[in-house]
Formats: sequence, structure tokens, C-alpha cells
Amino acid sequence: MSGPLIDQVIQRIKEASKSYYRLVLIVGLAGSGKTNVIKEVSTLASVPLINLNLELSRQMLDLTERKRILQLPRIVSEIVDKTQGELVLFDNIELFFDVNLKHDPLCLLQGLSRNKTIASTWNGLITDGHLTYAVSGHPEYRRYAVRDFLTVSME
Repeated sequence: MSGPLIDQVIQRIKEASKSYYRLVLIVGLAGSGKTNVIKEVSTLASVPLINLNLELSRQMLDLTERKRILQLPRIVSEIVDKTQGELVLFDNIELFFDVNLKHDPLCLLQGLSRNKTIASTWNGLITDGHLTYAVSGHPEYRRYAVRDFLTVSME
């Protein structure tokens, strides 16, 4: 297992606890090992790892498209609130990027990180001081300046 990456995530989590937005993103492309790293952090910190796609799918299955849009922030907030302790670990957050949900994934994560430290995987890259998700031209493409959150790059 990638010891230095795990140590870096744990260090970023400690740093984040002192920030306004207590958000740490583990950034890398699919297959880069993000899930293995966050699983190891989950084990070391004795904190459950939440598969966000699975939890959201379960709770939004019976909702209409409009209600999904309206209820997404509340549902995710409840998932975070039910988690014991000050640290919440997310993996598989791709549903956040569904354009039909009409929400900004990073803003959702930042809002959640005001009350608890959130560490989450993020499928993308950090280049030229910007965090990306998907490729330019893709409907789910997002690009953010790296600020108000901490990152650990799998590269």
C-alpha cells in the first residue's frame, strides 16, 4: 500500500480541521488507487467509508427528478449528520456531477465541510492550479481554482 499517500491524507485531514472549509480531496484518475488509499485511512482512523453513489441512489430512487434536485442537499447533509465523530469519508461521488441534479459538486462538499471534516475521492486532475472533473466538452466537466480546500494528488 502507498504509505506516503496515506500519511499525506492523514496530515491533510489534521490541517483541514483548522480551516473554514474542512475539506480534503484525494484527486486522481480512475484506477489510480484513490479507493485503496481512502479505505486504508478508514481503517486507520476507525471511521466508516461511505459509498455516496450507493447511499444517494437508495434515498432518491422513489423521488421525481424535481424532488431529487430539491432534496439532494438535505439528503447528503443527513448522511453526514448520521456519521459519528468529526470525520466523514466519501468514495464514489460521481452522482454529484449528474447535470440533471443541477448542483455544484464542490459547493455541496464545501457546505458539508463546515460542520465536519470531509475527506473524499475525486476523479480528475490538478493542473495549473485548477482541479478538473471529466474532460473539456463533456456535459459533467468542471474546473475549479484550487483554493478553500486541501488536496492530495495520486500523481
